[in-house]
Amino acid sequence: MIIELFLIGLIVGFLFYEFVGISPGGVVAPAYFALFIFQPEKILVTLVLSLIIFYIMKFLSSRLILFGRRKLLIALVLGFLLKLAIDFLIQPLPVIKIDLQSIGYIIPGLIAHEMSRQKVFPTIFSIAIVTLITYLIALML
Repeated sequence: MIIELFLIGLIVGFLFYEFVGISPGGVVAPAYFALFIFQPEKILVTLVLSLIIFYIMKFLSSRLILFGRRKLLIALVLGFLLKLAIDFLIQPLPVIKIDLQSIGYIIPGLIAHEMSRQKVFPTIFSIAIVTLITYLIALML
């Protein structure tokens, strides 16, 4: 069912982008969110990481020339590094009592890249809409 969920997510995300003109955070993000719909803490941590990456990229954009593939690569690398930092530096600390797991290493960077292209709130709302549609279609099947 996981493969079907990703196929549904890709198709719904593509159709949403074609009709509305807002990308739902990359091509695979809504499918991953639908997969983890019953673990909202992972979705929340992923969105928080995406926002952190977005603001780091905004800061770097004022000092470096970032556009196109270079901007995407920076977002993906930042997402990977932040996820590694949480997994190996922050999460093992005994004072951290909550689970700070996010969805994947690449997803936060993809979402942050889309946020930098089309603003934060349209991206988050489009992810939410496409995730719910994807999940509901998967339930019907």
